[in-house]
Order: sequence, then structure tokens, then C-alpha cells
Amino acid sequence: MRTKPDQNETYDVIVIGSGASGLATAITAKKHGASVVVIEKEPVFGGTTAFSGGVLWVPMNRHAREAGVSDTREAAIQYMKEETGNFYNADMVETFIDTGPEMIDWFERETEVKFIPTLYPDYHPDVPGGVDVGRSVLAAPFDTSSLGENLKRLRPPLATITFMGMMFNSSNADIKHFFNATKSARSFAYVTKRMAKHFAEVAKHGRGVQVTSGNALAARLAKSAFDLAIEIFTDTPAKELLVSDGKISGVRVAGAAGDVTLTARKGVVIATGGFAHDVEKLKQAYPHLRRGGEHFSPVPEGNTGDGIRLAEAVGGHAPIEFNDTSAWMPVSKVPMGKGKFGAFPHLLDRYKPGIIAVLKSGKRFTNESESYHDVGAALMRACEGQTETAAWLICDHPTIRKYGLGYAKPAPVPLAKYIANGYLQKGATLAELAAKTGIDPKELEATVVAYNGPAERGEDPQFGRGKTSFNRYLADPDHKPNPCVGPIQKGPFYALKIIMGDLGTFDGLRTTVSGQVLNEAGAPIEGLFAVGNDRASIMGGNYPGAGITLGPAMVFGYITGRHLAGITKGGAA
Repeated sequence: MRTKPDQNETYDVIVIGSGASGLATAITAKKHGASVVVIEKEPVFGGTTAFSGGVLWVPMNRHAREAGVSDTREAAIQYMKEETGNFYNADMVETFIDTGPEMIDWFERETEVKFIPTLYPDYHPDVPGGVDVGRSVLAAPFDTSSLGENLKRLRPPLATITFMGMMFNSSNADIKHFFNATKSARSFAYVTKRMAKHFAEVAKHGRGVQVTSGNALAARLAKSAFDLAIEIFTDTPAKELLVSDGKISGVRVAGAAGDVTLTARKGVVIATGGFAHDVEKLKQAYPHLRRGGEHFSPVPEGNTGDGIRLAEAVGGHAPIEFNDTSAWMPVSKVPMGKGKFGAFPHLLDRYKPGIIAVLKSGKRFTNESESYHDVGAALMRACEGQTETAAWLICDHPTIRKYGLGYAKPAPVPLAKYIANGYLQKGATLAELAAKTGIDPKELEATVVAYNGPAERGEDPQFGRGKTSFNRYLADPDHKPNPCVGPIQKGPFYALKIIMGDLGTFDGLRTTVSGQVLNEAGAPIEGLFAVGNDRASIMGGNYPGAGITLGPAMVFGYITGRHLAGITKGGAA
């Protein structure tokens, strides 16, 4: 098994990057007759996909139809028009919507990739064309031991969203059992069995092998690639795109014993995951960084914009145009020891009753139960003109013991270490909590008083929490009358600082529908293609629903792969 190229070689297609978009492109092209290789600069494959939730937004997908969910092409297009505004691109959007269901069916029929339905609403279901359920699907869980020797090269899941290295299933049944283990004999037995199985896996394979979410999607795609004899070279950075007779003809890469040349007959595909850690480009794109603020991304550190720079060096055009140039994700910094921090993405806690977010001024600034992107955008707007872009999640003792807060787990897991290492701040009163955090004490107390009265009735007159199906989806269905809203009353009180992060960049290389990279004049660069976050998002800087990154990544990867193999929509070359 080769893990690095050891000689000059020629392929039909060279894919640079091993996330969902790159592997989808590679698998599609190979299944349609092209010879393909994938190169990855990091020692592991899977890209940002392996860290992700593994959800794809694909309107009118088979799983929704089979569950009796009704959706229409017209509604999906209307929703995209509403969400993308001035950045609506009819050709891109309609191709995506028309091809999405076909892509899902093809991958499930032809490869190891499998999906399961979700109950996710669109993030703005009350917008014309929005729906309450059906457009998002999730990668099915996967046993990664089937990767054999390649298992050690699969990127592990994001450490801050696992528990002792374990991933939980999509229904959260595992989580419920773990937090009821000291209260229920049934849960205790479940947890004992689950832990024993996990530690047996670690002893045998060096890691847990039962994976879910994006790790399952990355593993399923990689297994499909290996089944097709597609080599994925890791520790193999691309150094330069090669040009012959005005066409991109290959890539110079770092091989096993020095640089080698990989020649592409049909095309080179840029799929390196965007520029989430390209410091210079981020300063252009992120106003809070230009003001001296902090940004902490959970995206893999290797996403440094290499692919976009390679393309720009040969004329590719990747302007910063979107109002929100990334998928914003409020994060907290988890002390991991030895001065290192992990990014915890706040995907669940904000939706729960009894948790609010306030600025340093002590005032709330948004509906905390909106999507991470919307909350992040609201935080950035609220902090315009300030040096720091940050907020604090506030809750009382019963709430944190029931739901946890960020990386701090619910009961029975102790809170002491999170308070000792500074991750959480604790105060016997709101005034004491404010003193420890630097929040305005009078405004914090006034905010909580103003919130509590209506909250006791399940109301939020200031921001309308709980008004949409999406607000309620990740809340607490057992909390009545509003699953998102509950008072903050019983001390001690807790605060957790959140800052800006992202799940990947939206701006990227401008391309044709089939993925061919365009120059600044809008002309295609022959032989050069881009997919995934290296390609400008069709969402125009907005975040309409769960999976709006991975959905287009795989759909356009499928389209680009077919194009490179010479397949037209009708199936003929």
C-alpha cells in the first residue's frame, strides 16, 4: 500500500484534497471510466468533513419522499432566491436542486456511502419556500475497521465533541443513557456495555471504530475510493500547478523521496477546503480580525488556502464578495493542557431553556435559538466598532446540571475542573458573576429580571425565541410551554465566554456550473476545476439549512466528476 507517490505518473484526473467534495469527484470520475488519484497535504484524509456533522442539504431527496414528506422544485428555488438575495445564481441553484436527488441515489446504489433521514427543519422555515422537515440527510453510522490499514490515516473526529473518544448516535440516545447512568439501572447497563465495547476497540485498533456524523461520511467515501483502487496519497502537498500550451497539465508535489510530477490528461481539481486558516486572507475577509479581535476556528488547521493560492497563481479569481464570507460558528476555548486550547462549537446548548447570551454590556443581542450562523452574524453586528467580538452564555445551577454548558457536561459529571481551569465562571449572585467576567453588573441583573418574567410563561417578547420549528428542534421538548425559554433564578450562576469561529469559508474561486475555474475576466482556465469550499458557495454567504456546505460539495463533486469523465446529463460522452 503506497501512501505517497514515488515516481512521475500520469492520470486522467488529479484531485487535490480528501474531504467530501474531493472524494465525491474522484469516485464519480473513476466509476465513469477515468483514472484518478487524490493527494492530501496532511498525514490524514477526510478534511473538514471528518470534523463535521455529516449532514447534507438536498431538497426532494429520496429519504424525504419515502417518509411521506412533500417538497417541490418550485418551493426549493423560491427558498434559495429568498436566502441568497442579490447573489442568487439561477444556473447554479437549479442545477444543484435538479441533480441533488440523483447524486444521493447514485452514491447509495454504487458505493459504500449511505444516508439516513433527519427531522431537521430549514433554518428559516417561515421564509417563503422553507420547510419544517425533509431537506437534510445524514451519513449513516459506519464501522471504520473495514478500512483496514488505512484506518490509521482517517482523521479522528473533533476531540471536543466526543466523550472519551466516543462518538454518539444521531438520536442522542447514547447521551441520554450516559447522563442517566447513576439514576437508571437500564442506563447503567447500557453505558457499561458501550464503554466496554469502546475500550475493546481502542485496545485493538488504537481508536473507537464505531463512528457517526462527518467521520462516518469521510470514512464511507474513503472506503468507496479504496474499493475502486483510487490511491489517496497523504503527506503529499501540492507545490505548483503545471501549465502546458495554455492548459493546466498537472501538479508538482512532494513525493516519497523528493518532488515528483503528476500529469493530468483531463483536469486538476482543487478541493483543499477553503481558507479558514489563511491568516492574510482572513484579515481581508473578517472585520473583527481587522479590529484586533479574536477568531478561533474548529476547522482543521491545514485549511490554509493552499488550493486557492495555487489557482490564483495561474489566473484563478477568488474575490471577497459575500457579506458573510464564512459559516459563522460561536465557539468557546477549551483548555486542553500545556497551554493548548480546543474549539468547542456551540451547536446545542444555546437552544435550551434557561440559557441566554449577553454582551459585555449585560444586554442580550439576538434570539439564542437561531442557527449558529445567524447568532454569529448577530454577534458580529452587535460588536461593530469594538475591539472584542465576544458574548457570554449565562445560566443558573439547575440548568447547567440538566443540560451542561459548552464543554462542561451535565450531572453527574463534576463542574469543578471547568471552574478551576477558567473555562467556566461561577458566582453566588449575578453581581458576583458579573464582577468575575467584566460584564456590566446592573445591566446583567436588569436583563435577567426583564427576561425572567415572560420566561416563566414561556414567552420571549424581546426576540421571540421558540417561534419557529427550527428554534424548537434542538430545544427541550419536555419543557412546557416553550421548549426554548425558561427563567434564570436559582444560584449559583454560571457564565461561559463565546467568541467567533467558523465551519468553513463561503467565498472562493469563481467557476462554471461544471466546476471549471474562471479567471478575472470570466473566461475558463482549461484543465482546472474547483469543488467544495474552494469554490464560491451557491448560498451567497447565507446559511439556509443543515448541510448547506456538504450538500453542494457532493452534488457539484458528482457533476464535476461526470464532466471530467466526459459524461453529459443524458449519460453519453
